[in-house]
Amino acid sequence: MDVKSVKIVYFSPTETSRKIAEAVARGTGVPFEHVDLTRPEARTREFEVFGPELAVISMPVWAGRVPAEAVTRLRRLKADDTPAVLTVVYGNRAYEDALLELSDLALEAGFKPVAGGAFIGEHSYSTSEKPTAHGRPDSSDLEEAEEFGARVKEKLADIGDPQDIPSMEFPGNRPYRDGNWDPGERMDPTTEEEICIKCGRCAEACPTAAITIEDVVSTEEEACIWCCACVKSCPMDARVMRPHTYKLTEWLHTNHSGWKEPETYL
Repeated sequence: MDVKSVKIVYFSPTETSRKIAEAVARGTGVPFEHVDLTRPEARTREFEVFGPELAVISMPVWAGRVPAEAVTRLRRLKADDTPAVLTVVYGNRAYEDALLELSDLALEAGFKPVAGGAFIGEHSYSTSEKPTAHGRPDSSDLEEAEEFGARVKEKLADIGDPQDIPSMEFPGNRPYRDGNWDPGERMDPTTEEEICIKCGRCAEACPTAAITIEDVVSTEEEACIWCCACVKSCPMDARVMRPHTYKLTEWLHTNHSGWKEPETYL
């Protein structure tokens, strides 16, 4: 198969999954288009059926799973035996069942998984004081993702038809681990109104349109998915995590700050 076009598909509130997808696509040396599932309108958008191009699908890992919000949006995609590179990006703890789950979702939609990878991204709850995988994916991660993309292209060059792509096996378990988690306390970020400049970046970054800006900044608790895109995007550091989230930040920093390498499957 000669890869002539690439589409990158991602749900990426804090942009780490997007960066990995772009790097994999760059490695193929082929121009690529974006299919961004992050914005709220992706919940209802009608997508074109994927055809003979190569798809690079990149998703974050939350609690060892593909986020439920991302799953809902992924299921709007349909493909016609489109070869797909699958990548999951986790915050340095573990990716557990996420890559296997993404493979199952891709097959369900009509994609043909040709390769997979697990990469590391800065944890959504990481802070400058208590960092976890700070700054990742870094230049070495992106270089490895590009090399991975080049190897995928070489693999496809030896395959005549998508139907000939051999079945891939990825680590993980079925049934998947339970990704539902009740912290017992509110997790939606709050706003320090005295330093907020009402620039609107938090609302623009929110993948579920949970934030409203009027005289004050309001967050709809039920709509918030705790991704911290608003916290990461605020230029004034006016969006802040709640105390329970900070406890998780400290736990992650204490227990999961060691260096981890990406893993790829071809």
